[in-house]
Amino acid sequence: MTKIDKSQLILYLAWLVSVVATLGSLYFSEIRGFVPCELCWYQRILMYPLALILGIGTFQNDLTVKKYVLPLSIIGWFISLFHYLEQKVPGFAKIKPCADGVPCSAEYTNWFGFATIPLLALTAFMLIAIFMLLITAHKKLDSKD
Repeated sequence: MTKIDKSQLILYLAWLVSVVATLGSLYFSEIRGFVPCELCWYQRILMYPLALILGIGTFQNDLTVKKYVLPLSIIGWFISLFHYLEQKVPGFAKIKPCADGVPCSAEYTNWFGFATIPLLALTAFMLIAIFMLLITAHKKLDSKD
């Protein structure tokens, strides 16, 4: 497998993560009936375009999409981290409580005592960012050869 093939595989994996995250968020809201809070909406606003951008990049073998994907995934990671801390750190929710609707500190899921929906989003954004950095690393290695 050549280095370019590895980069294309990495791009495909990033797209797969974004699609799973997008479908997961739709499952929680549309099938399970969980109403998204304000921070959930911000995370969705950043994740849904990633599925589209990475899909186009994957099927056109366009590795330059990383310049759009990396900033979105990093911003999404910070929002997800903030949301997770708001749920899990006592007193942290008082910094910025959600103004309307569902409180951002509400936990619809709490698998194994720590895995909530914001942690799932945090993991997805982190994986996508790591995949984009790996593409950058492979591109630098290609230029040295």
